[in-house]
Amino acid sequence: MDLSFTPEQIAFRDEVRAWIREAMPPRIREKADVDGHFDHDEIMEWHRILYAKGWVAPHWPAEWGGAGLDVTRRFILTEELELAGAPGLSPFGLTMVGPLILQFGSDAQRRRFLPKILAGEEVWCQGYSEPNAGSDLASLKLSAEPDGKGNYVLNGQKTWTTYAQYADWIFVLARTDKTAKKQSGISFFLVDMKAPGVTARPTLTIAGTLAFCDTFFENVVVPAENLVGPLHGGWTLAKALLGHERTYIAAVGLSTRMLRRVKCIAAATKEKGVPLIEVPSWRARIARMEIELWALKMANYRAIASAELGHAPGAESSILKIRGSEIMQQMYELAMDLMGHDSLSWHNEPGTVPEGCASIPPQFNYTRAASIYGGSNEIQKNVIAKAILGLPS
Repeated sequence: MDLSFTPEQIAFRDEVRAWIREAMPPRIREKADVDGHFDHDEIMEWHRILYAKGWVAPHWPAEWGGAGLDVTRRFILTEELELAGAPGLSPFGLTMVGPLILQFGSDAQRRRFLPKILAGEEVWCQGYSEPNAGSDLASLKLSAEPDGKGNYVLNGQKTWTTYAQYADWIFVLARTDKTAKKQSGISFFLVDMKAPGVTARPTLTIAGTLAFCDTFFENVVVPAENLVGPLHGGWTLAKALLGHERTYIAAVGLSTRMLRRVKCIAAATKEKGVPLIEVPSWRARIARMEIELWALKMANYRAIASAELGHAPGAESSILKIRGSEIMQQMYELAMDLMGHDSLSWHNEPGTVPEGCASIPPQFNYTRAASIYGGSNEIQKNVIAKAILGLPS
């Protein structure tokens, strides 16, 4: 298994890096340089820039407008965008429902939805979690009943619907057979957020953003042609979609960028006149994080090398998800510890946070969710125990 990059892959990395430098608008660059929070309009502006370049969907086949990049070049592009602090594009259309429609959708669904996802003309959100169905997703209660007129009528609630207030469409799992066992009576629907009866109520997060919504469905009529895959077959699609969601969830580039920021903070912060980066105890903590990050990189490279050989990602993606989320959280914890009392200031209030570090306190809070979204780490450990270690369930 070769974990090194070829000269052609290194040249591609240089090309990506140079293009990002030239293509990123100044107002986006200002926020990227300090890891600031990007507004929806800024994210969509960057989406359109990547679309014009042909890199907005590197994993999509060229016949449907994707870049058709191989797995290593996809990783390089993703890592360079993260290292540059570029706005993270919404994954719900490009990474989740788009590939799912490609795999399971009808030709009519592909023609209707894929071009608009690619161009950023329609924004998507995900309707999975419910108040009593999070990691135990199969316990969902949102119902979809046929109305005898070629439609389904949806009633119920979804929660933690990320940025639903900006979305044009939502993909949902709904229960279509209440008599079947939990996983068997679920179907996958595409729902227009402008349909009568759909209501999204944003919730202020601890990071100070309106990132999540409670989404309500009251007698929402959905045409039968918006059912993806077979009736009652939604659980198979749900598992496939989560696989797409975890593809790049290790976020190696983001953690590498955060490590650089940690070192800058340690160099700028002094204790009794001595920069913290020169204090042995702090140096040891930073070194430990760098070692952990390198181990994650090597695990990621192994997964890429395996994918290059044609092997489908398996339970090892759960390892990447667990370690990636834990390392990201630990990076922000270390940054907060280094900043000391300065970290108690808030990004939208005047305070003493050092210049360029104002995003760290809210991001520290937001990354608490990293070990929950994409499948909680506790569930991922069960997957590893069963699929890799062979332990009984």
